[in-house]
Amino acid sequence: MDWILKLVEKHTKDGVLDQEALMKDINKEFPNHAVPKEQYNTLADTKKKLEGDIATRDKQLEDLKEIDAEGLQKQIETLQEENRTAKEDYEKELKGLQLSNAIKLAINGKVHDEELVAGLVDKEKVVIDDGKVIGLDEQIQSLQESKSFLFKEEKQEGEQQQQNGFQKIGNEPPNNVQAMDDAIAAAFGNTEE
Repeated sequence: MDWILKLVEKHTKDGVLDQEALMKDINKEFPNHAVPKEQYNTLADTKKKLEGDIATRDKQLEDLKEIDAEGLQKQIETLQEENRTAKEDYEKELKGLQLSNAIKLAINGKVHDEELVAGLVDKEKVVIDDGKVIGLDEQIQSLQESKSFLFKEEKQEGEQQQQNGFQKIGNEPPNNVQAMDDAIAAAFGNTEE
């Protein structure tokens, strides 16, 4: 506040103070010697926040001193081992699913009981390499030769399918158009004589 005393001395002549001139000089010099209120409030809030942050950091450091480092290391190692085991189990399960699906796809429609035949395939001898199943065809071929009763008979191209259902002996096949027309006409009494 020395600057104010110097201004008072400057504007005092013969014991009389020139108040107007003093106020003008004070208003002019004040920004050079004081901090605006907004700036002061901002700095004060920042200071409080930093002090709070420092207190929080100090508490965290004290808490870290109390932690058992060896216990944490053992827990980390246990979790890593569990994660590795879970990954191996997942990979085995995925491989098993891929093999099961490949086997079922290979025997689909060719056998009487897919589950039974799929169970007879030795999955240890089957390998999946780049999406291709190796060793499956040989096992299915071997099963067809040794347990042919599990497989459906493959129909030859020239062989006709037998009609399912009831058929009367001596009647024409049911898809004969002329026979059907004659039967309908006879039923309604529209026969040509």
